[in-house]
Amino acid sequence: MKYARDSRPARSNEETAKLLFEALPWIKNLTGKTVVIKYGGAAMVDPRLRADVMSDIVLLKIIGMKPVIVHGGGKDINAALAHYDIPVEFKDGQRVTSETAMEVVRQVLVGKVNEDLVTAVNAHGNLAVGVAGADAGTIVAEQLDPALGRVGKICRINADYLDSLMDNDYIPVVATVARGVDGGFYNINADVAAGHIAAAVRAHKVIFLTDVDGLYEDFDDKESLISNMTLDEVEAMLADGKVDRGMIPKLESCAHALRAGVFRAHIINGTTPHALLLELLTDSGVGTVVHSTQVAYEQDTQPHPLTQLAARLTENI
Repeated sequence: MKYARDSRPARSNEETAKLLFEALPWIKNLTGKTVVIKYGGAAMVDPRLRADVMSDIVLLKIIGMKPVIVHGGGKDINAALAHYDIPVEFKDGQRVTSETAMEVVRQVLVGKVNEDLVTAVNAHGNLAVGVAGADAGTIVAEQLDPALGRVGKICRINADYLDSLMDNDYIPVVATVARGVDGGFYNINADVAAGHIAAAVRAHKVIFLTDVDGLYEDFDDKESLISNMTLDEVEAMLADGKVDRGMIPKLESCAHALRAGVFRAHIINGTTPHALLLELLTDSGVGTVVHSTQVAYEQDTQPHPLTQLAARLTENI
């Protein structure tokens, strides 16, 4: 494991020019590759943050990446359930979802949150397509646990449909409502859905935007933020029960995606301005990176030839 990278101070014009050169190898490495972004937390609720994140995702697309956005909407769901006087209940970190609550979840995720995100992306052009998980069997699920009601366990992902949208130059924005094998609808944890979708579309990276800076070895010790770790280390932490409960679905989804062939997974703070760009396009990054193998980890910590060239080109800036 490698602990937190130093934060960067405000940059002068000269440093900004160097930063642009620094981004070159990262852009080159990610051009044409699929990046699945799980979007949630405070970055979703705050309109300004939402607009900034969507702008950053559009920029990633413009410079050659193929983004897929996967979202939940817990705070909006809670507000809607309260409006209808429907109790909010959780069991082992999962939302207990009755038939009545499931109807509200569908209304909120598909009818409100998804539409808001598509609108925010399409402020920059007709780039995004809203996708309910039930559309074209994008997410098919079965009941996870009778005690949880309409909470689903993913059976399969229709990667062909998502690939067709990306091939036609669209950004899929996926609401995590699944079609059930029983013909009904299921509520899917958005972290879990992102990991499964990343695996199914053979993504290069999966990124989890959350409300904390990344994974801490000890959450109460802010100096223990882990910047780099391997899949083996993640699986060992999960097996040892050393992970905060709220982080478990994210790490399990990281592990699922990496075992399926996704190269790297990232956990970053969506409330940090332009966190996506800093994590993907700079040497320092701002969150936790989980590498699929030790070789991938070593590749990430070695200077890229273009980085070395950029250093030479900017020596006199």
